[in-house]
Amino acid sequence: MTSIITGDIINSKKSDPKKWLQALKTILSSFGTTPLHWDIYRGDSFQLEIKPEQALHACILIKATIKQFDNIDVRLAIGIGDKTYNSPNITESNGTAFVNSGECFEQLKKTTLAIKSPFQPFDAAINIMLELAQLTINNWSSTSATLIKTTLENPNLNQNQIAQILNKTQGNISQGLKRAGYDEISKLLHYYTTQIQSLC
Repeated sequence: MTSIITGDIINSKKSDPKKWLQALKTILSSFGTTPLHWDIYRGDSFQLEIKPEQALHACILIKATIKQFDNIDVRLAIGIGDKTYNSPNITESNGTAFVNSGECFEQLKKTTLAIKSPFQPFDAAINIMLELAQLTINNWSSTSATLIKTTLENPNLNQNQIAQILNKTQGNISQGLKRAGYDEISKLLHYYTTQIQSLC
């Protein structure tokens, strides 16, 4: 099984692509090569193939990357399933993971992050959790987004080390992580990963 993340930038026309496009490319490049594992198309849409257990972590990281920039956000749909046709370009590959991701993306109306997999009871539970998580995530300031991104990218660093990277005090980091819901998001990521590992 694999997972496909389909995404697009919200309000991309209101922001200079020079600001966010390179940041998006850099974060996608950390998960694989283009166009085999990821590709950007139509200017502000993209797809990424990633192991199912890593998909939600990748989405939170992409969210944090984009929300560093004012006035834009990102819609993300995770589709889990099979890959039946393997093309050198991800946008030409096919399988149930691609179908699930596409269908999930089309259903993103009031939410900006959701999952569709072959496991309906799992989907029902995790999507409620994601809606609750977005009450915090959707309100991240650019400062909160940068802090979450840096912390997720450096899981082995303590708060003092994160503070040094961001040129802040440890107290600032502690308060910022609390405000951004980092502990709760970490629990959600752990729950997601353990559930997916048992299902897939």
